[in-house]
Amino acid sequence: MARQHARTLWYDRPKYVFMEFCVEDSTDVHVLIEDHRIVFSCKNADGVEFYNEIEFYAKVNCKDSQDKRSGRSITCFVRKWKEKVAWPRLTKEDIKPVWLSVDFDNWRDWEGDEEVELAQVDHYAELLEKVRTKRPPPAMDDLDRRARNEDCPASLSVRRQAFLCARLPAYWETAAMAFQCQRDSYAREFTTTVVSCSPAELQTEGSNGKKEVLSGFHVVLEDTLLFPEGGGQPDDRGTINDISVLRVTRRGAQADHFTQTPLTPGTEVQVRVDWERRFDHMQQHSGQHLITAVADHLFGLKTTSWELGRLRSVIELDSPSVTAEQVAAIEQSVNEKIRDRLPVYVRELSLDDPGVEQVRGRGLPDDHAGPIRVVTIKSVDSNMCCGTHVSNLSDLQLPLQLGSDVFALCFRKEGDSEFMNIIANEIGSEETLLFLTVGEEKGAGLFLLAGPAEAVETLAPRVAEVLEGKGAGKKGRFQGKATKMSRRAEVQALLQDYVSTQSAEE
Repeated sequence: MARQHARTLWYDRPKYVFMEFCVEDSTDVHVLIEDHRIVFSCKNADGVEFYNEIEFYAKVNCKDSQDKRSGRSITCFVRKWKEKVAWPRLTKEDIKPVWLSVDFDNWRDWEGDEEVELAQVDHYAELLEKVRTKRPPPAMDDLDRRARNEDCPASLSVRRQAFLCARLPAYWETAAMAFQCQRDSYAREFTTTVVSCSPAELQTEGSNGKKEVLSGFHVVLEDTLLFPEGGGQPDDRGTINDISVLRVTRRGAQADHFTQTPLTPGTEVQVRVDWERRFDHMQQHSGQHLITAVADHLFGLKTTSWELGRLRSVIELDSPSVTAEQVAAIEQSVNEKIRDRLPVYVRELSLDDPGVEQVRGRGLPDDHAGPIRVVTIKSVDSNMCCGTHVSNLSDLQLPLQLGSDVFALCFRKEGDSEFMNIIANEIGSEETLLFLTVGEEKGAGLFLLAGPAEAVETLAPRVAEVLEGKGAGKKGRFQGKATKMSRRAEVQALLQDYVSTQSAEE
C-alpha cells in the first residue's frame, strides 16, 4: 500500500510555529525535527502509512522543539531561530501542497500573545489528557455572524421554503448540558423555580448600529426550557413570568437568563419559549446532522464547521470544491431519508461508557458537566450534540435544496493586510470571489476583494464606494481602507447579485 501525506494544519506565533498532523489512532509515530526541515511518519488503525517531509521557510531551533500525540493528531511545537519574525508560509518553496492548510482557528495577532503561546506549549500535554479529541473552542466571537471561514473550505448552502439557512460561528458539537429544553425539545411551557438573580450587563447593537450596554439581571433557574447557545446553535428567546428573556448563555452546568426585571429566588415561575424560533432551529440543526452524515458517507467529505441562521445555513466541508454531481447525489440521498420518515432520538452516556468512542464528535469543553448526550438518526448517524432536534426527519417538512457557494466572506476585528492576503493565498482566488475585512465592526477597517480579474475590476470601485473607502489593486486583487464597515452586508448583497447574474448568463 502506497504511503499517503497526512493532512497538516499550521499556524504562526512569535516564538513558535505549530503544526498538527491529523491522523486518528496513530501508531509507530516518528518525528524528526532538524534545523531546516521536519520529517513525520506514522500508521493509522487501518495500517495506512503516512509520510510528510517539510523544508521550513526559515531556520528553527530543533533542540527546543517538541511534539505531542493525542488520539486525533500529532502536534509539533517548533521553536524559531529568529523570534518575532513572521512566517508568511510554512514551506521553503512558495508552493501550497494540497494536504497543507493554515489553521485559522488558532491564527491570531501577535500583540500580547507571548504568554499565551508559552502556556500553550507548557500545558499542552495536560490539555490532551483532559480533552479526548482535539479542538478547543475557537475564540471567534469577533467574526461576522454571516461569515466564518475555517481554512475557507467548500461549503454547501441549504435552502428550503420553510427554513432557509445563514451563519453563526460553529462551536463545540458536544454533549454538555442536560436541561428540559434538551429532554423535550417540543415542550413550549415549563414550570420551575428561581435559584438566583444577580446584576448583569448585556452588550447589544442599537438601532444606529452603535454598541449599547443594557443593565439587567442574570436569572438562574432550577431547570430551563430555553436553550443556551451551543453546538453551533443560537440561544432561544422566550419569557419568564411574561418577562422577556433577551439572552441565554451557558455557565458550566447552569444557564444564565438575561432579563431587565429582577426575579426573587425561591419563586415558582412559568417559562415559555418562542416556538417559531425554536422549531426553526430544531429543523436546521437536524438537517445539518443529516447532510453532514450523507456527505461523509457518500464522498468522505468531512464537515469542518456549520452556521445556522434565519435565511440560510452553511455547512463547510474539508474540500477545496464540491462538484455539481456530488451536490445532486447528496441532495437526493438526504431527501430520500426525509421521505422515509426516519426517527431521531437522544440518549445519554456516562463519560466512561465505551459507546462514547463509537459516535462522532468534536470534543468536550473543559467545563463540561453531566452525561454525554448523543443524537442519533436511525441507520444514518450518531453524533455528540447539545442542541435541540426534531424527533423524526419528516418534521423537516419540505425537501432540502443544496447549492455550493461561489464566493467566501470573512470578517475579523483583529488582523491586517498580511492576514487577509494569507487567507486569499490559502483559498486561491482564480475562480473564487473573496471579500475579506478586518477592523471595527461598525467603524473603520481594511478590506480585500480578490477573485477573477474581470470580476474584481468590475466590482472593486463599487465595493469601495459602499464602504466609503478607497484603495488600489491589480491582477485580481483590490485592497483598501474603509470608513463604514457597518455596510459589509450591502457589499455581500452586491457580490451575490453579481454572481447570480453571471451564473444566469452562463
